[in-house]
Amino acid sequence: MKRLDYISWDEYFMGVAMLSAKRSKDPNTQVGCAIVNSDKKIIGIGYNGFPKSISDDDLPWEREGSYLDTKYPYVVHAEANAILNSTRSLEGSTLYVTLFPCNECAKLLVQSGIKEVVYLLDSHHDSEETEASRRILKLAGIKLRQMKMKEITLA
Repeated sequence: MKRLDYISWDEYFMGVAMLSAKRSKDPNTQVGCAIVNSDKKIIGIGYNGFPKSISDDDLPWEREGSYLDTKYPYVVHAEANAILNSTRSLEGSTLYVTLFPCNECAKLLVQSGIKEVVYLLDSHHDSEETEASRRILKLAGIKLRQMKMKEITLA
């Protein structure tokens, strides 16, 4: 008889996104993302970090101060990295991400043909960027779904 306590596809793909977030060097916010096609195959993965070939020690990780002395103008978001790392068309795919996408990432999701966003946290829910993101995603007909994760352990 087969085991009955296996994880769902949602739990599996969000778990992959969570594991990917562990690659981020950001000391405050680690975000991971996995893009999955209709065949349940991962076709893109990413985490937040500085652009490739730039050392993680050459730019600031600060959240406050002069704009150019913070991480914000330099960090590539997990969603953008997952799109850029994708192996095929993203049309009709589902994006699993640990933090609700910002407005800039929302535009990328629409342009790449992603049809559903499954997210864990919405920490910036009341920010203008997140409000703009929700507006963009809604107008584009992208389904949004917040997920609650149970703890995953190896048995």
